[in-house]
Amino acid sequence: MDNTNQNLISMHELLACLANAQDLVRPELAKHHQRIAYLSYKIGEKLGLSRDQKKDLFIAGLLHDVGALSTEERLEFIEKEPLNIQNHAFKGAWLLEGFLPLSRVAVIIRYHHVPWKDGKGDIFKGVQVPLLSHIIHLADSVIDAINFNCEILEQVKAIQNKILEHKNTVFMPNLVDAFISLSIQEYIWLDINYKPSLNILTANLLAETLELDINGLIDLTKIFANIIDFRSPFTANHSVGVAKTAEKLAELVGFSETECKKMRVAGYLHDLGKLVVSNEILEKPAKLDVSELNSMKSHTYYTYRLLQTINEFETINTWASYHHEKLNGKGYPFHLEGKDISLGSRIMMVADIFTAITEDRPYRKGMTYEQVVAVLNSMVSNQSICPYVVSILIDNFDLIDEIRKEAQLKSSIEYSNFIKVSGD
Repeated sequence: MDNTNQNLISMHELLACLANAQDLVRPELAKHHQRIAYLSYKIGEKLGLSRDQKKDLFIAGLLHDVGALSTEERLEFIEKEPLNIQNHAFKGAWLLEGFLPLSRVAVIIRYHHVPWKDGKGDIFKGVQVPLLSHIIHLADSVIDAINFNCEILEQVKAIQNKILEHKNTVFMPNLVDAFISLSIQEYIWLDINYKPSLNILTANLLAETLELDINGLIDLTKIFANIIDFRSPFTANHSVGVAKTAEKLAELVGFSETECKKMRVAGYLHDLGKLVVSNEILEKPAKLDVSELNSMKSHTYYTYRLLQTINEFETINTWASYHHEKLNGKGYPFHLEGKDISLGSRIMMVADIFTAITEDRPYRKGMTYEQVVAVLNSMVSNQSICPYVVSILIDNFDLIDEIRKEAQLKSSIEYSNFIKVSGD
């Protein structure tokens, strides 16, 4: 077992994990966020910004498109600037602003698509636009102009000209000057193009980390849950329901207070890999075909690999990632057998099934008590899930179901507020 209850967890490792998860959405986005974070940082360095400003820039670059939750939306922003482009920036800020360590970053993200407009972009709707927002906007535009299928150094002059063409209209003049001065150095472009270099640079720049205790970890991973679930009304409250169900089951089987909190974190993160699954599949009310099922099956694998990058996270990772394994070895993606599946992972398996079949979805109502018991007992009979955990759940059905409903009701209100956020 890892020592999450004793050791603090790196917030910046978690943020790098989230950036990597966003890049899984489509191959076209690979390292998109790290590239913008890197170039923003280097522009800030050229301008002589403070250490804290440069760190905020880097984190804002990693998370700048966190409010664009669907694959289609992300690609649209790369290929063109739609009229509603401000919306995802405001949504991203909304997701992050309630978490105090990211409150400054949230403000940067909110305004990162405001054009300069000969100085009018210094203010947006009566609010001062941070300099760092304008830097992210410039870096984003530079990265989007690169064709990574072609020799990058051959594109430098054209990109410089494109940015200069929009100096003072779209971009702050002094930022353009700093970028042009920076861009004559070949290593900048080669760093942007070389993925292993970006990984090393990200690790180095985030080395001086803010560490989170278990309560801070809960707050940050709740944001992750919203990013995962708010992609679709079909999943809008799922991770919250799983997290609270799993936490209560852990308490009832005798886990410590800290272990129960870790279980909630694992619940918030259990579907992180679903960022790789298209909304079309997530929202399909009918049975998935073979290809769609294979895509869905990949999500627990990606959850596992993404969380594997975080130090001191081994236990939380296995609790989160093994929720589609089965005690009879017929689960996925690792086909583990009962002897290799811990009690914590067994709790998450049951919590995920229980939440999925009891929660209402846009295309169907949740199951009744009798139906739920029948499903769970059937899965116990074929040795898919743990009889002990199922017995605890059935014995405390009303209590656990009420906890799930309360958590999901609160989340549904948050989701309703989220979808109303607009930069218009």
